[in-house]
Amino acid sequence: MLGLKMATDPRWVSVVSKNLEEILVDHAFCEQKAASSAISIIVQYPQYSDLVQAMTAICQEEMQHFNMVHEKLIERGFKLGLERKDPYVNDLSVFLRRNKTNSTKKGLFVNQMLFAAMIEARSCERFKILSEQLEDEDLKIFYRSLMESEARHYTTFLHFAKKYGDGINVDERWKAFLEFEASLMEKYSKKETMHG
Repeated sequence: MLGLKMATDPRWVSVVSKNLEEILVDHAFCEQKAASSAISIIVQYPQYSDLVQAMTAICQEEMQHFNMVHEKLIERGFKLGLERKDPYVNDLSVFLRRNKTNSTKKGLFVNQMLFAAMIEARSCERFKILSEQLEDEDLKIFYRSLMESEARHYTTFLHFAKKYGDGINVDERWKAFLEFEASLMEKYSKKETMHG
């Protein structure tokens, strides 16, 4: 369903298991950034009422998830700490900016939707892995509960890319983006971060 072309390296779970604090801190900031991104989309595209409604719901859900992850940190005696950089997200952004045909207003909108969809898709895949393979039973259940909302967000962003990206071959652009993301995964899955 997600369409990802390269699965996460199975050894990633072992890396994560050795430092649950790091994955939880990184995850908390991923949720916060997703909420901020939804707000940014509302500010940039207020003319699309259905998009505004969907982004409002996503923002609220992402902040709820942030709070849930923060509670997991507190329960375990961990602290939130400072925000981490996300090289994976940066690599995705660079790829989308490189293509000059993407610089029209509509092209930029489609890119923004595809960018968000990709992050949600990979996060969903990672949550599924954590829900199945972590030894920590509490976190297995926790990640299972979050996985479905990530899948829903992924399809929401793709829906809006197609709805308001008329004149752009969204499927073709998404396919190229998936191929690029697969090539990226060869250098990731080595750190105890959500996308690392």
